[in-house]
Amino acid sequence: MVDITHKKNTLRIATAEALLTVSKKETIQAIQNKTVPKGDVFEMSRAAGLLGVKKTPEILPDCHPLPIEYAGFNFEIHGLQIKISCSLKTIYKTGVEVEAMHGASIVALNMYDMLKPIDKGVEISNIRLVSKKGGKTDRHRLNTNITSAVIVCSDTASKKEKEDKAGKEVIKLMENWDINVVDYQVISDDIDQIQSQLEKQIAAQTSVILFVGGTGLSPRDQTPDALEPLLEKRIPGIEEAIRKYGQDRTPYASLSRSVAGLIGKSLVIALPGSTQGALESLHAVFPEAFHLFDIIKGAKHEL
Repeated sequence: MVDITHKKNTLRIATAEALLTVSKKETIQAIQNKTVPKGDVFEMSRAAGLLGVKKTPEILPDCHPLPIEYAGFNFEIHGLQIKISCSLKTIYKTGVEVEAMHGASIVALNMYDMLKPIDKGVEISNIRLVSKKGGKTDRHRLNTNITSAVIVCSDTASKKEKEDKAGKEVIKLMENWDINVVDYQVISDDIDQIQSQLEKQIAAQTSVILFVGGTGLSPRDQTPDALEPLLEKRIPGIEEAIRKYGQDRTPYASLSRSVAGLIGKSLVIALPGSTQGALESLHAVFPEAFHLFDIIKGAKHEL
């Protein structure tokens, strides 16, 4: 199964359709009049669709089990054709389009089973995804002019006593989001050096300034103390998202002092010094947080 543990829960919506065609108008009349021998076709098929949606991961081996928080089925009659629609909603890490298509197809198959004693010419066709919302394909296009700097705050790494791994992995992830990393520095856990690097990046108008390390509680963890006095606008939502995302993965995340805020048009974030903690913090808020650069320019919030 594909690893989705790094993904965030978001609202996912999908609608799928299937088309069922009968061979005579008497079949449509029997459905409408509820005189089909096997019972109420629409209600029985709706129940079958619910079961089909819930059973999807038991049939498709790579389909992740997920909570279905809304399921709706609709039937539209057009001549000898019945359009079946299945709409699903969930708040989860992955989408529900496969479940919606499976639900629509099971509804159609159940209708076929109920109608075959009275109509030998029933056909199922056009099973398709109509729409989906949520996930990567629903995100707005990133501003290609976003730049980033990665500043690693570590006494041992700055003295070459250990190799910096976290900062290099942060760079890889930012570049994976097509962000241009224009600077990479390794400095000691020193307030003056941290503030000097911040002022340098602000002067260069760097879009995203990431400080990696120094967010803990040891005497030399001073990154938040250096950054907080210089931030013009704190962004508590980013700080809360980082801690919430981390807390879901390790109980020690609550001990981190990550901070985030704006200075002019630059976003400044202090990340944990561990490689895993730094990457998890980025996954917690990006790439969605890049939208703030559109907001700064006057764009409206996306719905």
